[in-house]
Amino acid sequence: MGKLQGKIASIIGAAGKDNMGQVIARRFAEEGATVVVSGRNEDNLKVLAKEINGDWVYCDLCDKSSINAMFDSIVERHGRVDIALNCTGWGLLVPFTENTEEDLDRIVDLQFKGPFLWMQKLLQLMDATGGSIIQISSATATIMLDDHAAYMGTKAGIDHVVRCVANQYGEKGIRANSISPGLTDTPMTSSAMQSGALVETFRKCYPLGRVGTSEDIAAAAVFLASDECFMTGQNLQVNGGLTLRRNPLGTETYDAMIAAGEI
Repeated sequence: MGKLQGKIASIIGAAGKDNMGQVIARRFAEEGATVVVSGRNEDNLKVLAKEINGDWVYCDLCDKSSINAMFDSIVERHGRVDIALNCTGWGLLVPFTENTEEDLDRIVDLQFKGPFLWMQKLLQLMDATGGSIIQISSATATIMLDDHAAYMGTKAGIDHVVRCVANQYGEKGIRANSISPGLTDTPMTSSAMQSGALVETFRKCYPLGRVGTSEDIAAAAVFLASDECFMTGQNLQVNGGLTLRRNPLGTETYDAMIAAGEI
């Protein structure tokens, strides 16, 4: 029997082909959960839902009415939500002074306001039965990375909201935790991963000697989602020990890429 047998799991941010949300959805399904995947690309959601014998619902995390409609649909079809995981994100990487107001509005909506509203709805749904809320955060919510301030700030902010939820709603059987990957080989980082010099510069910062994979994150998510988990309000640093050290400086990666003839 799988660790999530009989659970109803909602994963938002699973519309990108082979992204972290899709990898987690496949792993949850392997562990016995009925998985409902959500996002904005309906064609990709349909393909994934069929593959994992699950379900799909369109959702735009930046739209409160869309969040509410997604969960209402899941409850109508499946009766409840036991596990909810938010895997959305936008890897905004620009110099601090070049962040536009439009950039800030977009990333706050996607990485702070949207997840806040998502958790508000979940607390209503899980009030009587409890459940597990999982937010995908980032190592950069803790350690520095050049030209990443807006992303880092919104991730750090929502991590603190997760702690608030855990503190206030634990008595109702609701667990809330976040997972912080470091540099991870995903479609969002595909352009960076094409640079062998950049990857090697990052790899040297990992005590465990390699950058992460979506499968690493999925394994941690299974534990947080399972009934074996006696943990709440925590930020799991699933990044090979990166946060024991630091991300490389931008100048270090740039110099490495020049030396390798990549730029």
